[in-house]
Parts: sequence; C-alpha cells; structure tokens
Amino acid sequence: MEVVGLLCAVAVAVLTWGFLRVRDSAERMRSPEQAGLPGAGSRALLVIAHPDDEAMFFAPTVLGLARLGLRVFLLCFSAGNYYSQGEIRKKELLQSCDVLGIPPSRVTVIDKSEFPDDPGVQWDTESVANTLLQHIQVNGINLVVTFDAEGVSGHSNHVALYRAVRALHSEGKLPTGCSVLTLQSVSMLRKYLYLLDLPWSLLSSQDALFMLTSKEVAQAKKAMSCHQSQLVWFRRLYVHFSRYMRINSLQFL
Repeated sequence: MEVVGLLCAVAVAVLTWGFLRVRDSAERMRSPEQAGLPGAGSRALLVIAHPDDEAMFFAPTVLGLARLGLRVFLLCFSAGNYYSQGEIRKKELLQSCDVLGIPPSRVTVIDKSEFPDDPGVQWDTESVANTLLQHIQVNGINLVVTFDAEGVSGHSNHVALYRAVRALHSEGKLPTGCSVLTLQSVSMLRKYLYLLDLPWSLLSSQDALFMLTSKEVAQAKKAMSCHQSQLVWFRRLYVHFSRYMRINSLQFL
C-alpha cells in the first residue's frame, strides 16, 4: 500500500508540475515574436485536406493564432466526397470555421477531380504546390500551417500537403517573409492520453506550442460538433480524449 501511495504522490506531482509549465508556456506564447511567429495583423493560412481537419487536428493552432492577433485563412484541398457527402461537408466546414472565428470570406474549398478525398490516391505534388503557391500570393500570406511528413493519421492526402509545401520551401518559391509551420505527429499512446501527454509535450522539442483553456476546449468541441456527418462513435471518443483537441506542437521548416 505504501508503494501505491508513493506512486500516486509521484503521479500527482508530475501532473501538477505539468500544469504549472502549461501556464508558463501559455504566458510565453502570448508574444508571437518570442515564438518566431509573424506579429499581430499578419496573415496565416491553414492548409487542410478535408473538412473536419481544422477542428480534429488544428483547433488549438487556429485559436492560438487568433489569440496572438493573426488573421487566419483556410484552404481545404477537397470537399470530403469519399462517401458522396461533399456538399454537406462543405457546409459543415463553414459552420465549424465560424465557430473557430474564421469568416466565410477567408475559407476556400477546392473541389476538383485531381484532388479526390481518397487515401488510395496520391495527389500530384507539383499540382498541389502550384495551387497552394497561387493562394499564398493572392492573399498575401505570411505563415503557412499544415501537416508534417506523417500527416498525424498517416492519411495520404495529409502527407501530400506536406510534400507540396516542403517542395515550395526547399525550392525557394515561397514569398519573402513567408514561413511554414508543420503539426507534429505523435505516437498513438500520446495521441489519446491527454493528461499524460502534457509533461511530454512541454519537454519535447518544438518551435511553437498552443494549448487551449477550458473555455477554448469547449469552443473546439463545438466546432467539431458541426461535422455531424462525420461523428461516428470513434470520432466522438476522439473528441474527448485526443490531445489534438487541446494541444498542438509545431515545427518550422
């Protein structure tokens, strides 16, 4: 019993330390310049593959950037038509973005046959890159945010976005002053054990870390609830347990 009590005390101490570090990190993240991010009034572009990516994976980043005074735009490369629900999902995306503070005028959905919602199809890197670059230039984007090389879930459409933005970055095609942040993929254990992930996230290497307050978590969940066509049982569990509904750790290219 003494051993169990000791282990419980250690666990409580670790979690308490984690929460204190969360508070300190949140204070630091209020200054975008300290984090290497563009300043207030700059334009950030969130690049996603499907409607619901913005809420399932990037809600902490969207709300965090808005908190720092950046104007967030969204570019979605498909209508999510894998189950012939494209029109429904586009409407759900606009509703979700409204909850997250992104107005319809800043939301663009690309609904083209060359970018199908299909994990079995490899999107052409050059086509994605050209489309993305045009959107960046037209909207005067200062910061691009998208998936990393593993795409969080491993979905080929997510990975295609990373490959495209990586190509633009490595070939020097991005406008001067436009930087790129990629969302870090984590192990399955960390993905679904939010409380235990807190200390790990704080100690791990990252360039930007966004953590939501309890009020913002409720806002993120409300955004995800707009995607009613996608809320099967396992996604409902995801909303309650996934760290991506609460924490985003990102790296600059």
